[in-house]
Amino acid sequence: MSETTQTPRKGLARHIPLLVILAVAAVGFFTLGDYLTFETLRDNREALLAWRDANYWSMAVAFVAIYIVIVAFSLPGAAVASMTGGFLFGLFAGTVFNVFAATIGASAIFLAARWGLGESLTARLEASEGAVKKLKDGLRENEISVLFLLRLVPVVPFFVANLVPALVGVKFRNFLITTALGIIPGGIVYTWIGVGLGGVFDRGETPDVSLLWEPFIIGPILGLCVLAALPIVIKALRGKKDA
Repeated sequence: MSETTQTPRKGLARHIPLLVILAVAAVGFFTLGDYLTFETLRDNREALLAWRDANYWSMAVAFVAIYIVIVAFSLPGAAVASMTGGFLFGLFAGTVFNVFAATIGASAIFLAARWGLGESLTARLEASEGAVKKLKDGLRENEISVLFLLRLVPVVPFFVANLVPALVGVKFRNFLITTALGIIPGGIVYTWIGVGLGGVFDRGETPDVSLLWEPFIIGPILGLCVLAALPIVIKALRGKKDA
C-alpha cells in the first residue's frame, strides 16, 4: 500500500522544479516587464554606480545572483541585465560575470527539465524506432555541434536552447561546456553595448541593440555557426557516399 502511494508522489515531485520555473516565468512575464528596463537603469544609474564604487564585490555578487534568477526563471530583462554588466563592470569583468551567471541559470533550467519531463521523454526516445530513432541517433552523433549551433544562431531563443537539450537526453557535461563557450560571442557584444550606456543616457537616447546585426558583428558569429555545422555536414556527406 505504501509503495503504491509513494511512487506517484515521487513522480510528481520530479516535476516540481520545472513547474516552479514555469509558474515564476509566467508571473514575471506579466509583472516585471515594466521594471527590468533601460529606463529603470537610467533612473537609478547614479545610485548603482555609487554602490559599485563603495562595495565592488558586494555589487558583483548581487548582480550575478540577480542575473542567475532572471535566466533560471526566464524572466524578462536578460538583454538589459547583460548590458548592465558592461555598464557597471566594464567589458572584461562584465563579460565574465554575464557568461558565468547565464551559464548557471541555463544549467538550472536544464536540470529542472531533465529531472521532470526529460526522464520520461528520454526513455521514450530510447525505445523509439524509425524516423525518431534516426533523429535521436543523429543528435547523439553530433551532440557538441548541435549544441554549439543552438547557442550561436541568434534566432534561437535562449529558453529554447536550454529546454530542448534536456528533453532529448543530451549529456549535461556537453550542455554545460557548449553553453559556457557558445554564449561568449553574444555576451561580448551585449556587454560592449553596455559599456557605452552612460554616454547614451547623457544624450537622452535609447540603447541601439541593432548593433548585433551589423556585418562586422554578425559576420564572425555566422562564421562560428558554419564551423559548428561543418562536422554535421561532413558526416552527412560521408553517410551518403557509404550508402
